[in-house]
Amino acid sequence: MLAAEELNRLQAEAAEVRKEAIKMATRAGTGHLGPALGITDVMWVLYSRHMKYDPKNPSWPDRDRLILSKGHSCLALYAVLAKKGFFDEELLKTYCRQLNTKLGGHPERELPGVEANTGSLGHGFNIGIGMALAAKADRKNYKVYTILGDGETQEGSIWEGAMSAAHFGLDNLVAIVDRNNLQVSNFVDKVMNIEPLAEKWASFGWGVREIDGHDYQQIHEALSAVPFIPGKPSVIIAKTVKGKGLPIAENKVEWHHKVPTREEYQEMDKLLGLGSLE
Repeated sequence: MLAAEELNRLQAEAAEVRKEAIKMATRAGTGHLGPALGITDVMWVLYSRHMKYDPKNPSWPDRDRLILSKGHSCLALYAVLAKKGFFDEELLKTYCRQLNTKLGGHPERELPGVEANTGSLGHGFNIGIGMALAAKADRKNYKVYTILGDGETQEGSIWEGAMSAAHFGLDNLVAIVDRNNLQVSNFVDKVMNIEPLAEKWASFGWGVREIDGHDYQQIHEALSAVPFIPGKPSVIIAKTVKGKGLPIAENKVEWHHKVPTREEYQEMDKLLGLGSLE
């Protein structure tokens, strides 16, 4: 259980991650800001309390791996990696603003801390499965975490991967489904209903836990409890709010890939204390 002091610290730090994501998107005039803000709390607790890594040696063989299968949420990943020391925070200002930037609209491995080029939905999850299988073959004890969108689970490749991960007993694999119930064009369940989601994962041989993806105690406790069932991969279905922390964006489908204008940023700055864009 997180002590009150640490809980408050983690929440304050995650708020700074959100501010950086909002700044990057506003400066560049592009980005998938809503999805990034929604997954920030889960990602920050994961990197702050659970993942094993060395930011000065990103290729350390025994590190835990994170695959952001929903690569369009990379604004959160970039801000987290910078704040964890993988690269200088000044680099965040180059997001989608110059030729050959290392911070593009989807993550690429040339950026320290990024494990795989992702963005084509359904693929990153299976890259993570391959990494977890490699760990078993090499008798390594690192964990592999994959973050999926709930709309992404409409992809058939997700369920092929889920079946194979259970078959090979990959209890070093943790999938996190960002269950915000919104995707690019509409509410997920109106595009293609995915419920009963927890029961589906369980039927494929996974240990399952559903949590509030903004409750730090629940996030921490779920990540601390993996594997949920010995010998089986684990999935955390994190119920989140797309656009969390930016009032004009919360739970609005258009904010899947909408970003604030500079005028909107100034208004939000008065409310949230975002700081200068420069």
